[in-house]
Amino acid sequence: MSLMISISGIRGVVGESLTPEVVVRYSSAFAEYCSKGRVVIGRDGRITGKMIGNLVASTLLSSGCDVIALGIAPTPTIQIAVEQLHAAGGISITASHNPQQWNGLKFIGRSGMFLNGAENQALWSMADKERFTYARWNEIGSHTADDSFIRQHIDMVLSLPYINPEKIRARKFRVVVDCINASGGVIVPQMLRALRCDVIEMNCDVSGIFDRTPEPVPENLGALCHRVVAEHADFGIAVDPDADRLVFINERGEAFGEEYTIASAVNFILAHERTAALPERSVVVNLSTTRAVDDISGRYGATVHRTPVGEINVAKKMKEVHAVIGGEGSGGVILPAVHYGRDAIVGVGIMLQQLAEFGGTLSEFKNTLPQYSIVKGKIGIEQRDPDKILHEIETRHSKNGRSNVDDGLKLDFADSWVHLRKSNTEPIMRIIAEAHTNALASELVNRFTSEILSLETV
Repeated sequence: MSLMISISGIRGVVGESLTPEVVVRYSSAFAEYCSKGRVVIGRDGRITGKMIGNLVASTLLSSGCDVIALGIAPTPTIQIAVEQLHAAGGISITASHNPQQWNGLKFIGRSGMFLNGAENQALWSMADKERFTYARWNEIGSHTADDSFIRQHIDMVLSLPYINPEKIRARKFRVVVDCINASGGVIVPQMLRALRCDVIEMNCDVSGIFDRTPEPVPENLGALCHRVVAEHADFGIAVDPDADRLVFINERGEAFGEEYTIASAVNFILAHERTAALPERSVVVNLSTTRAVDDISGRYGATVHRTPVGEINVAKKMKEVHAVIGGEGSGGVILPAVHYGRDAIVGVGIMLQQLAEFGGTLSEFKNTLPQYSIVKGKIGIEQRDPDKILHEIETRHSKNGRSNVDDGLKLDFADSWVHLRKSNTEPIMRIIAEAHTNALASELVNRFTSEILSLETV
């Protein structure tokens, strides 16, 4: 498996494509990129994270950078720390939702946002050229451990003007939490207990031993679904290893749907955020996000902007249009009032407040939202040219629907859509389809999967 290099940073299988030499090379390049300034680092809790963290820290120190080490911390917490400390940058040591044998580096700019396309290109060029300089023995950087940002992160969410902690506490929610023994295992239960929730922990020991496949999608959350029912809980929560993606399980042990994490957040913020200074309220999501966001935004007279997949693409557009809320349908909520990054902790706070105000169950609340079904598939493309595949599919179907090639190929039909794109993080092509029923969305995924597999020229 080769090293994956994308707008999401670098990631690979530890000891194969992600070697100490690779870690040192990219850490040295980042030190140059940051002009030897102060860098915040943290890790998602994987068993290889401490080893890689030591390599990253030592490389930065030897380059003359001061290092603020947060230890095990969610990626959004690291982003907040970069912004709060006015650091030159940050590195989150994580492979996000990839399996346990993977790890990687996500690079954060001084704004607290991930590096954009041009910034990544500059970093990669530095890494490729390997023209690094290192500090003299008496000029190496200083290393400081700081574990205070978990509490700061929680406080930032609870102090939002539309979050009423006492109203949430009065509901006395009973919640099952699955944090896959990674970085969410401290912050999520801590926040819930601060709001007097009865918390049942699953996989919250931060051991880095993943008890399930890490991506928080329904097929990987069977144990959580069963536990919610067995514990008579109000709902369940699952996050990915670096806690930037959030999904819910309703009181019946059914998946709420990762797409509805952002749909619910949009519903809540548009109902509460009244910014008179803005000529219009904007929402930004990626091309693969549910149409429910458009329907909800329409209720409130808000404008929806869509971007290519990737947190930085959404966050950059949000800044540009002064969006009040945004995110990605994979379970990522971006709330500028806290910071410009996907944040499971923000999503938890919003949902708790929303349910406290609603007064009913999670399944009852979902019934108030526009009803769509998204089905996601994928095909391995190690030996195939994804650009040729997409060109052929567009040629065949562009007359039947609106086509968008900003990120792979999206075909919009009257009552459905399909999005085909090469993954930023795995050697696969994703096939995502949405329709009003699961059967129709599944039929779209199966149809385009079969069509791609039948192509003989690519």
